[in-house]
Amino acid sequence: MAPSLDFSNWWPKDARKGTPVVVKMENPNYSVVEIDGPDAAFRPVEKSRGKNAKQVTWVLLLKAHRAVGCLAWIASLFWALLGTIKKRLIFRQDVAMASEKLGKGKLLFTVIKAFLVTSLTILAFEVVAYLKGWHYFRNPSLHIPRSTDIQGLLHLVYVTWLSVRADYIAPPIQALSKFCVALFLIQSVDRMILSLGCFWIKYKKIKPRIEGDPFKSDDVEGSAYEYPMVLVQIPMCNEREVYEQSISAVCQLDWPKDRLLVQVLDDSDDESIQYLIKAEVAKWNQKGVNIIYRHRLVRTGYKAGNLKSAMSCEYVQAYEFVAIFDADFQPNPDFLKQTVPHFKGNPDLGLVQARWTFVNKDENLLTRLQNINLCFHFEVEQQVNGVFLNFFGFNGTAGVWRIKALEESGGWLERTTVEDMDIAVRAHLNGWKFIFLNDVKVLCEVPESYEAYRKQQHRWHSGPMHLFRLCLPAIITCKIAIWKKANLILLFFLLRKLILPFYSFTLFCIILPLTMFVPEAELPVWVICYVPVFMSFLNILPSPKSFPFIVPYLLFENTMSVTKFNAMVSGLFQLGSSYEWVVTKKAGRSSESDLLASAEMESKIMNQLQIQRGPSESELTELNRLKEQKEAAPVPVKRVNKIYRKELTLAFLLLTASVRSLLSAQGVHFYFLLFQGVTFLLVGLDLIGEQMS
Repeated sequence: MAPSLDFSNWWPKDARKGTPVVVKMENPNYSVVEIDGPDAAFRPVEKSRGKNAKQVTWVLLLKAHRAVGCLAWIASLFWALLGTIKKRLIFRQDVAMASEKLGKGKLLFTVIKAFLVTSLTILAFEVVAYLKGWHYFRNPSLHIPRSTDIQGLLHLVYVTWLSVRADYIAPPIQALSKFCVALFLIQSVDRMILSLGCFWIKYKKIKPRIEGDPFKSDDVEGSAYEYPMVLVQIPMCNEREVYEQSISAVCQLDWPKDRLLVQVLDDSDDESIQYLIKAEVAKWNQKGVNIIYRHRLVRTGYKAGNLKSAMSCEYVQAYEFVAIFDADFQPNPDFLKQTVPHFKGNPDLGLVQARWTFVNKDENLLTRLQNINLCFHFEVEQQVNGVFLNFFGFNGTAGVWRIKALEESGGWLERTTVEDMDIAVRAHLNGWKFIFLNDVKVLCEVPESYEAYRKQQHRWHSGPMHLFRLCLPAIITCKIAIWKKANLILLFFLLRKLILPFYSFTLFCIILPLTMFVPEAELPVWVICYVPVFMSFLNILPSPKSFPFIVPYLLFENTMSVTKFNAMVSGLFQLGSSYEWVVTKKAGRSSESDLLASAEMESKIMNQLQIQRGPSESELTELNRLKEQKEAAPVPVKRVNKIYRKELTLAFLLLTASVRSLLSAQGVHFYFLLFQGVTFLLVGLDLIGEQMS
């Protein structure tokens, strides 16, 4: 009998494919051979087959080499980080400590340090209790051991601490946390309503529109064009970095020269800067621009006093509208043609506000986080309030006022540092309406350093509370609709200017760290995680490119609540810093298109000067002297890093509280808190590393 050869066991028994093939040989000594499929004999052999011990050894050596290289890289990175910390924090090389005014901030710094020391002490105590196995929080309810279960003096002290904490410390923290959570929910509902209003505006495509040709004359012939008289004001103070680009942008506005007057309102106390600004004004004056330089010897009232002094000039009476630009703003040439026409046929309109856009929004982490806040402010808050209420706070710049509205509202007052909000509230009480143009954008800068940003935020949050104290009687007695009074008092001032910094600081910077040491008053997960993340998501919607920074934004806003709360309290109770004005430091950034246009304009000017007749001898002497002073300007000092001790201490405090929460092992949200603490510390180190001039 012929032998039977079966090769089916040589390969895995997979599903058969194709048609079986039967081969018959003529030689009767052989039997039939059956093959599973046409490709079965040509299947690739598994790579694992055929490897000998030597090959396996080489593979293991390669993997070990990669692991060692990764560990070496991590070790070198950690060692470099330790070296940097040792160099900057211990030896303080290339570091300048952030100086504080006498007595300013010392109380808050002392409280934070005391809180930190107490937290570290309790943390160490909790670690010892955890290692000894005193786990009394495995159940939701607190278990106090009996006297017979006391194991020693340390255990007795720990049990006493638990009793005091549960009976005397936890109840007031719980009551305060419930109050702050209620405020938090109210403010979250307000944010959601504003966001829904913005979605509705986008869906319905609602925006102010210009009908017809606004400059066409109404006479019989109808062929002439009438342009109203417009006054443009540029208030500035020691703005060496940005004065040139702002004056250049304003002087290039597309408007008839005989219908436009530019006022450069210089409050600089540095004579070299005054000479530079005078030279820039003289240059544009020679080109035919109607521009005037004004300088006050006594700088009273800050920006409000500067604007008030300029409006008191007799020639201002001939003008109908006034546009205001801060020193770092660069309007497009068609700015006036996009804003002024809205006043025609709308006699109740007092203000047209344009949107800000930032030339340095991607400069560093701080500018990116500011861009998130300001985009939400303009896209959502300003636009929704302008469409549905015809009222919002004037942003102080990039806006056009009807001069009649300013005069009837009392003009610029020097009583607060938020003169823009002051005049807006008084104009609203007098019945004037506002329009916000989200499509008209003006280039400007945001602070690139933490010190400048902190001072700016202090002024922006202390001024409104100071103004609220001054305006409250006028709001109550004013003859306007009740809902307008309620909007001003409850929403505009209380909810968005007072309640927001209060609950943010109290809930996330005071109660949250305390709950790590008082688990009886623990906050719900949705309060410390889900709702803040959702609200941060809404804030980032107007700037979708900022989504990668949602977690740093959420945590940075919590840390900044310390500065905002301090400013709010100083303004509400009229403390010394409530009327403090510090000019925000600028970097003089320009967009690429602006730089090219400026270079082209400079080349045209040089060509014209070669052809045209030069100025008089006295003007040449003055310009040469100004040029020499500009060339002899001092060389910028090397930048150094400043250490902000309060911010660093607070970040370390939150990190410590998060570690304590992890030891409690109460659930996954403690890991979120640990991540929160680590991110706080990283953001704090990033802010500390900001280069300051």
